[in-house]
Amino acid sequence: MNSRTFLICLIFIEISTCKIVLPMINDFVEHYNKTQIVLGFVCRKNDALKLVKHFSKKLHQVKAVSVDTRELPYPIPPTYVTFVLDGQCSGAKHLLLRADAERLFATPFKWIVSYDYSYDVADLIENFTELNLLVDSDVTVAIMENRETFSLQKIYKRHVNGSMLVENIGNWTKRHGFVDNGYEKIIYKRRRDLKKTILNSCIVITNNDSLNHLTDKRDIHIDSIAKVNYVLVEHLSDTVNAVLNYSVRGTWGYKNNESKWSGMIGELTRNEADIGGTALFLTSDRIEIIDYIAMTTPTRSKFIFRQPKLSYVANVFTLPFDGLVWASTCALLLIMAMVLYVVVKWEWKKKKYVEIANESNDIEIPNSWVEVTFTTVAVLCQQGSSSIPFSIPGRITLIFLLVSLMFLYTSYSANIVALLQSSSNSIQTLQDILHSRLDVGVDNTVFNHFYFPNATEPVRRALYLQKVAPPGQKPKFYSIDEGIRRMREGLFAFHVETGPGYKFVRARKVWSAGNPVLASARPLAGHTEKLVVQKNVESWVSGVNRVEILFSVRLRLLQENGIQGREVGLIYTKKPQCLSMGSSFISVGLVDCYPAAVVLAGGLGAAVMVLLLEIYVNHRLKYYSRKWRRNKRIRQ
Repeated sequence: MNSRTFLICLIFIEISTCKIVLPMINDFVEHYNKTQIVLGFVCRKNDALKLVKHFSKKLHQVKAVSVDTRELPYPIPPTYVTFVLDGQCSGAKHLLLRADAERLFATPFKWIVSYDYSYDVADLIENFTELNLLVDSDVTVAIMENRETFSLQKIYKRHVNGSMLVENIGNWTKRHGFVDNGYEKIIYKRRRDLKKTILNSCIVITNNDSLNHLTDKRDIHIDSIAKVNYVLVEHLSDTVNAVLNYSVRGTWGYKNNESKWSGMIGELTRNEADIGGTALFLTSDRIEIIDYIAMTTPTRSKFIFRQPKLSYVANVFTLPFDGLVWASTCALLLIMAMVLYVVVKWEWKKKKYVEIANESNDIEIPNSWVEVTFTTVAVLCQQGSSSIPFSIPGRITLIFLLVSLMFLYTSYSANIVALLQSSSNSIQTLQDILHSRLDVGVDNTVFNHFYFPNATEPVRRALYLQKVAPPGQKPKFYSIDEGIRRMREGLFAFHVETGPGYKFVRARKVWSAGNPVLASARPLAGHTEKLVVQKNVESWVSGVNRVEILFSVRLRLLQENGIQGREVGLIYTKKPQCLSMGSSFISVGLVDCYPAAVVLAGGLGAAVMVLLLEIYVNHRLKYYSRKWRRNKRIRQ
């Protein structure tokens, strides 16, 4: 038995007809799928036993409920639910009205209502005119033609106040069972033609001139979202054969102090529009008031920036070697200095070597650990040595020190040159931007003016207060042109919708100005945008209700057929690829040599301080010397 669950709610008043009605119901249900649970509504208590006895042979669970129950049970889960009703029951019409009030005719529920041969289709339709059996409903009317045959029709309306439409789907006979006439089983394929029904759609336009360029692909960086979705909604209306009546708003819609929504969302909540013609971000506060039906625009609002030079975010003079190499180098210097000191001490103890050295006029290293230290540092800095040992062991030690440090110096210098031309990829998140030296600007759009000041996440809130709108300064909202210009100059992160932003980046060739363009890993506003419709309303403005699933299906077909991808590709520019990275030479500035300049300045400062200290000490010594001589003469 299939794992999916069907619930069958049965309402019978005349069980005398069960011999033909119940087999017909069984075949009809099996036409959809196997059933596991039966929930039956009965008019008389003695009918419950017969109902349970019949269906318990084929189903796992059977439950009978009186038709006079105060509350209609809402099946959970609601998927794959079928209600079956004997239309001749005196309380059938009242029950149908109650079911309509509780939206039990909407998808995914199914209904089958049976009548005997004393009724015809025209008379039966009158019983359903007051009900909202709209495009997404699945109601089957089974009319007994004789003791062995039922004719089956599905009924629905395109409008709340429209006429009832009848679809003949086949018949059922006692001998052959359910026989369909080859009708389309999927409702949203069978009823996709809305016959030029007028639907009200609201679009969001932030620049009035965009109304003149919704389809000609001019100024695609302005109102990009609106232009893409306008074309897609037009395609959608063509697939369902509907006519769209547009209204224009300047904002997507946000809640004010009175808890009322403005813009496009306001029109949807006030039932002034049927479908939002411009996609918007999915947020928690909007889910309660509108239904999202499909993703149409894969847009993102991100911080884009030129990768800063590596020297801007790190000390490049410590990066050529890793920790182990630095430790090994320090150990080598220490060991060689100790060996050289031992050799020098040994040389000075041997008088004959001193005599030989004096005869050859060699300048030997003085017998002092300070001189040995200075010699080692001079060799490390590739400055050579002003004095050399005059013994063979000493000279071997010095040569080994010179050669080893020469190779280390060559490797270090080569890495430094490469690192000075490198860029950093250390900025990947909003927190990285917050703690970086990058200045920050934001695209001057309606949603950015809303999302940034109202951000509640600590990092995003701190980013707005510290970088976008610091106290006492004007908030840094710029046009795209101004923001990309600042970004091209470097050390500037610009929060912008990626499609228009990358268009300006490509046009200005920012990526060839030295460093490639990156985007932060976490956008501030959202990831993708979706089209929306009214949420669970009884009747839309146009009279067409509950077609959100129909729209969702058709939009997904547009995506699968490649139409959506084509329209998005014509408007949105992809991220430019840096093909010339490393091929251009970047001049080295003072900021790149900042650590070296600090060391030089520190050395000069220390030298000046030592000089002043020496002058002071010398002055004091002369003072005390004169004082001592004067006192000596006085005593004499």
